[in-house]
Amino acid sequence: MTVAAFRPPRSVIRRSSGNWALQSALDRRGLGPVAGVDEAGRGACAGPLVVAACALRPGDARRFDGLTDSKVLSEADRERLYGRITERALSWSIIVISAEDVDALGIHVANLEGMRRAVAQLNPHPGYVLTDGFRVSGLATPSVAVVKGDLVAACVAAASVLAKVTRDRMMTAQLHAEFPDYGFDVHKGYSTPVHSARLKQFGPCVEHRWSYANVVAAAQRHGMRSPRTVTSKPGLFDASDRDVVDNEAL
Repeated sequence: MTVAAFRPPRSVIRRSSGNWALQSALDRRGLGPVAGVDEAGRGACAGPLVVAACALRPGDARRFDGLTDSKVLSEADRERLYGRITERALSWSIIVISAEDVDALGIHVANLEGMRRAVAQLNPHPGYVLTDGFRVSGLATPSVAVVKGDLVAACVAAASVLAKVTRDRMMTAQLHAEFPDYGFDVHKGYSTPVHSARLKQFGPCVEHRWSYANVVAAAQRHGMRSPRTVTSKPGLFDASDRDVVDNEAL
């Protein structure tokens, strides 16, 4: 008997299932629960990085009409879906990584660590994990990176909604109230023209990421030193350009 005889039949991914197709195929092969993981705030220069993981119930697609990448949804739709996800999901978890920890670890390492922690907190533990765009090692469960995962996989889209709504609420209610000069309620810490102008005018606050190039430049303009006691970039303002994060590339 040849080796080919032992190969299991290929799973059929039905296009009619939309962004539930991949999860459904994995569930049919007995690899569930299938979880998605995604983050919000990677490209921001202020505020936390928020990572979420989510496993949706098989056959629940009709209860999640309109679920897609959180970035293309309106705020009202994100809020509606957030409530539905937290009510209906098989399991979900949210990890908040502070700006200080992003500076200490570096954005990519912080992101990977957040994803591992988010998946580890799911109960029941997933049988398979879908990640958005790049491979994440150390998840302790089989996983695959899905290009544009938050658009093509419902569980990744659900994780993106959880992460973005959580982060937006923090930026709007908590950080804007504490640091109203920067307009965090409008731009959520991303490098918009308004934020860049405020950063130049006032210099960075403790909630900015002091390992990011534009924050360093604004701090130098005001003669400010990093407030961090622990940082991945010691001697931050004596560093060359390659020693800080170019957040325009994120």
